Amino acid sequence: WQSGQPCMATEQKPWAVAATKAAMQTINPIRMMMESMKMTPNPDKETIPLSIGDPAVFGNLDPDPTIKQALANSVLSGKGHGYAHSAGFLHAREAVAHYASTPSAPLTANDVSLSSGASGALELAIPVLAEAGDNILLPRPGFSLYVTICDNHGIEPKYYNLLPDKSWTADVAQMESLIDSKTKAILVNNPSNPCGSVFPKEHIEEIIALAEKYRLPIISDEIYAHMVFTGNTYYSFASLSKNVPILEIGGLAKRFLVPGWRLGWVLLHDRNEVLKEVREGLFRLTTLILGANTHIQDALPDILSNTPKEFFATTLATLEEHAHFSANALKDTPGLSLVVPQGAMYMMVGLQLEKFKNVTDDVDFAQQLMNEESVFVLPAKCFGAPNFFRIVFCAPKEKIAEACGRIDAFCRRHTK
Repeated sequence: WQSGQPCMATEQKPWAVAATKAAMQTINPIRMMMESMKMTPNPDKETIPLSIGDPAVFGNLDPDPTIKQALANSVLSGKGHGYAHSAGFLHAREAVAHYASTPSAPLTANDVSLSSGASGALELAIPVLAEAGDNILLPRPGFSLYVTICDNHGIEPKYYNLLPDKSWTADVAQMESLIDSKTKAILVNNPSNPCGSVFPKEHIEEIIALAEKYRLPIISDEIYAHMVFTGNTYYSFASLSKNVPILEIGGLAKRFLVPGWRLGWVLLHDRNEVLKEVREGLFRLTTLILGANTHIQDALPDILSNTPKEFFATTLATLEEHAHFSANALKDTPGLSLVVPQGAMYMMVGLQLEKFKNVTDDVDFAQQLMNEESVFVLPAKCFGAPNFFRIVFCAPKEKIAEACGRIDAFCRRHTK
């Protein structure tokens, strides 16, 4: 425009701000299911959630005082007020290496990358090995975040089956049939969420042998490490692997009863120096988030070395008691079939739909149960196991008793 002449408004281009493909293909199956379910709790009955995998939700499972004091000491010392190395404070990584080492799988601080929870560790371990167009073998049933991370990165999930009639061990022959030239890793979860299963030593060795045959690394999610019940033994995959490299996932959340503290780790168990580039790639990925909470990191040496063994034993005894109590309370309930848990905090319950009058699937079962009995169980469709549901047995025993009684009453009303 020229001086002295009015400025004419130009035609405005419309706004067109779109989310990326990566964002829009990121779907958490649990959240998606929760948003789609139509539930209104019975107002005459207290709601009992047996759906949340959080040991702290009811307040009956409390961290040991030494754990809390370690954090308080860190805060008061001021040592955790600033930034840490993106992979974590050296003294924190040294503490994790000492805690997680075994005679056959020793670790150093350089093998440890700290993360914001075990979920953050998975967000490091999966994309360091695979990218868009690749595939990873995942368990079915399996923790839903595995597929969420894969979808976000354009990685194809290929599912191997866990067999309920064989205590949720993997169908290794079917697992092998999934492997192709684009397969980059096998992901395992032991002890298992959602199955509550614990792999025997021979089964772990069978999976390791398959991985060695095809030269595939294993991502081993062991956030429930050591949380196994009487008659079962926990073996880390790394402790049994001579040649297969393992990326082991762990953290404080479950065994130490502090999931909200968000402190996890990836442990690189290299074999024959085949993870040299992966080690560098993992470090680069840690620079995206610049590490886990620094006060928790600073407290790690005290937490990992000073938490009394009695605390772990007491917690595990409580969970085992609750597991068997839940199984016994539902074993004679019509329309249900159980696989008794061997560890972790979960039990999968099968639905014999042919015995129900008006229940169509696991989602419908959970909705009707909530509406009538105010008990919330998680449909296992979100874990890839339709017509099962998952129970979390962290609640106080009296809550579990009340919830199982209501589930039994519901099933007796709705079966033929």
